[in-house]
Amino acid sequence: DPVTPPQLSGSLMSLYSEGELGRVAVRGCVQFSLRYDPAKKELQVHVLRCRELAEAKKQRSDPYIKTYLLPDKSNRSKRKTAVRKRSLDPVFNETLKYKLEKRDLQGRTLNLSVWHHDSLGRNLFLGEVEMPIPSDGLASRGNLNLALKFIPAGSEGAGMPPTGELHIWVKDAQSLIPLQSGTVDASVQCYVLPDDSKASRQRTRVVKRSLNPLFNHTMVYDGFQAKDLAEACAEFTLWHHEAFSKRQLGGIRLSLGTGEQEGPPAARAVPGAVAGGDPWGGLSAGSSYGLPVGWMDSTAEEQGVWKRLLQQPGHWVEALLPLRTN
Repeated sequence: DPVTPPQLSGSLMSLYSEGELGRVAVRGCVQFSLRYDPAKKELQVHVLRCRELAEAKKQRSDPYIKTYLLPDKSNRSKRKTAVRKRSLDPVFNETLKYKLEKRDLQGRTLNLSVWHHDSLGRNLFLGEVEMPIPSDGLASRGNLNLALKFIPAGSEGAGMPPTGELHIWVKDAQSLIPLQSGTVDASVQCYVLPDDSKASRQRTRVVKRSLNPLFNHTMVYDGFQAKDLAEACAEFTLWHHEAFSKRQLGGIRLSLGTGEQEGPPAARAVPGAVAGGDPWGGLSAGSSYGLPVGWMDSTAEEQGVWKRLLQQPGHWVEALLPLRTN
């Protein structure tokens, strides 16, 4: 499933520890993607980078990433990247590989943890994330019911609003399919890309134990002109919350972009602080402000909503869209 951002464990524990836990605050994010290569019969975990990791010792960290393909917790399931010295924003750009049949992905979970390498002492835990491997073939895990409205600068008279505003009304989700049997404790998160900063992130409350959660939450983004919206993408992701983590069920992206899916979904995994970016890799890039980006990959139905938004300023545009898993 497009997993962008399962939250990093807040428990400061790891079942697969090889060092001291709880000594370093968990923060930052890790960006990675998953791809299954049927010709090679292998799951490929492409670890791209981390951002804003905690400082393990004396204003530095020497991070590396370790993975297990659960439920196998043995050494044969363990993979590691190289260590990146003196970096809180390390770029790994490494692919960790697991040889297995596609049918054997059923029920597997990727455990990814970040560690500070200490050659003279114990390695220090910087956080972890777990992500179920998508193997059920579901194209959608439910629907998201939204309304959007663009209010151009000055359109309400007396110079109001001073800048263009994008209003988003997250109404409810419908017919959710849980990751396991049972129910969903759901929230919706939104970014208006290319702004993937914390300031761009807005979230609904968590609605517990419902497959049809009612959010009724309004978000407002300002500082837009119509031409900016043509280059932007409103990304919505729906999350299931657990005790110390959260997992993504699916998402939608509203834009004029036309990227096409080329491979399996990717993941943006988020330790404590969630960062934006391109969680769904394996996509041919659309472009934003002339730069190629993977997140301008809206379906025809999603593009239609964004087009109506631009064509009907000052009016609510209703949308009931599938929460796609790619």
